[in-house]
Amino acid sequence: MMGSLVLASVINSVVLFKLLEIAVILALLIPIAAMLVWVERRMIGIWQDRLGPNRVGPGGILQSLADLLKILGKDEFTPSFADRFIFILAPIIAAVTVLMSFVVIPFSDSIGVSDLNIGVLFFLAMTSLAVYGVVLAGWASKNKYALLGSMRAAAQTISYEVFMGLSVMGVVLISGSFNLREIVIAQQNGWFINSQFIGFVVFLIAGIAESHRLPFDLPEAETELTAGFHTEYSGLKFALFFLGEYLGVTLISAMSVTLFFGGYLAPGFLPDSIANFIPPLVWFIGKVMVLIMFFILLRTSLPRPRFDQLLAFGWKVMLPLALFNLLLTAVLRLTGVISGTGDLHG
Repeated sequence: MMGSLVLASVINSVVLFKLLEIAVILALLIPIAAMLVWVERRMIGIWQDRLGPNRVGPGGILQSLADLLKILGKDEFTPSFADRFIFILAPIIAAVTVLMSFVVIPFSDSIGVSDLNIGVLFFLAMTSLAVYGVVLAGWASKNKYALLGSMRAAAQTISYEVFMGLSVMGVVLISGSFNLREIVIAQQNGWFINSQFIGFVVFLIAGIAESHRLPFDLPEAETELTAGFHTEYSGLKFALFFLGEYLGVTLISAMSVTLFFGGYLAPGFLPDSIANFIPPLVWFIGKVMVLIMFFILLRTSLPRPRFDQLLAFGWKVMLPLALFNLLLTAVLRLTGVISGTGDLHG
């Protein structure tokens, strides 16, 4: 009887700790998405030799808060011709699927909601479900621009999901695991970017397409489709789409760091005194911020392609590259040229 009580107490403690961990991660992710709006505007201003937001708060840092209050203060309008239930459900799906994907990401050696053995598959499944939010939003809006944007999103996301999945398989072959924490640990003697550079390039481009960021923001191209799939949205529902987009940028950056840049591990060329002095969480956040800056830089640098060009690029360039990377990795792994830690031999 006493043993059962002790076991129940331990289980309750573990559950409470996990719930607290989830609450803290959520409490940090949502403000981070809001702060990225300010970071993006400031960085674009610097790169374009202009000021950017600088009026509200020190350096304009409270501009995101002002925008949030403005969005939440707008009327919760649902068009009379829209399918009300689906119209409201769509932005919830778009935000929740992205938030769920963070469950499997190891933020440090001790921080992470779940160490799923199928972490990579869970991430791919959540990104696949995210397209339902966009498609349902366009369909429920009963608006031709929204519907066209949602159809673009469906074709774009489904196509680039294939390349994203294939690009990750090289990492899985080397590490021998779908568990993201084990993938990070496998990079202790060298990051997978060394042996999986092609896979990283394919993954990053597919991630940009999945998150609908410039130059692949064709589902919501303002010059063609007004605002695409969220043309009819306002208030909190629009804020959820906005949240999903910026969390998507953070998610793709975090997954890229986890799969190819050693996750929370310090760079191998640093002395142990420096590497151990900086906490693993700081290394992880620093790497993610560098990739987020790259996402922002792309927005200011590249023009938007036509939609047919985007799909042709995917199937004619990305697919062969992803298959070539997978085949080459398999051959080198079987012949022992690449070890289980990604090191190259011979």
